[in-house]
Amino acid sequence: MKKEVALVLSSGGARGLAHIGAIEEMEERGYRIRSLAGCSMGALVGGVYATGKLHEFREWMKTIDRRRMLELTDFSLGIGHVAKGTRIIEAIMEFVPDTAIEDLPIPYCAIATDWQAGREVVFRRGSLFEAIRASISLPSFYEPVRRDGMILIDGGVTNPIPLNRVKRHAGDILVGVDVSGQDYEAQSREHRQLAERRRHDGSLGRQLLHRLLPENLEFNHYTMLARTSSLMIRQNSLLMAQLMKPDILIDIQMSRYGTFDFDKSEKLIEIGHRKAKRFILEYERKKRLGVSG
Repeated sequence: MKKEVALVLSSGGARGLAHIGAIEEMEERGYRIRSLAGCSMGALVGGVYATGKLHEFREWMKTIDRRRMLELTDFSLGIGHVAKGTRIIEAIMEFVPDTAIEDLPIPYCAIATDWQAGREVVFRRGSLFEAIRASISLPSFYEPVRRDGMILIDGGVTNPIPLNRVKRHAGDILVGVDVSGQDYEAQSREHRQLAERRRHDGSLGRQLLHRLLPENLEFNHYTMLARTSSLMIRQNSLLMAQLMKPDILIDIQMSRYGTFDFDKSEKLIEIGHRKAKRFILEYERKKRLGVSG
């Protein structure tokens, strides 16, 4: 059974920490990653893996709590962004030194988006951390990266799971890990259950709060825009998977974890392990039975 992998890691904010678990699961099962492409958080995890520092990155993530997240957020008064995005990169570079992408031991590329031209930008050469910083430039949150006349923002805007950009070797298998989607049906069920429990809470404070707050508090301008963006990114990732037909697509939709839940790293990594195991075992079962697709 072929076990050499061209690996592609999607965007997804903090949910992208599940990529670590997926990589660890693949390696534990004897799969060898020969090339990598990543977008946004996938570009960060993939780049750190390519330098051989994934274990150190995982250990560092264990130290991240809400207070540390605030310390690493270099808030800015700039128009169009909340944070500069420099401090987090510098913190990671303390234990993952920058290197030229072309000097990495395996082929790697990161995806960003040129906001002005409205097109995808693929980094295959130059500074690894410049590529990562451009790829993670979440619109309106991180300051865009200006390079060669371009204004670069998050790669998830144009290619959230770049299955068409990873370098292929003869005989490898194409594996994608997609954390770009969220399980909105499960989220809706959880919201309904929570609302029901609140209605039946007999305490005076809870009853007063229930009367004062609107029933659909989670439905507002911010959630409308956030979910709309998420749905568009998810549809793009599904279309890319249909186009490229990866041998294994580890599809990880979550109901509880959002873009900024970086303080939940170990839980997210465990989800990556569990989901990767499921999809890999299914792939291996089909191969043993001689079933395609």
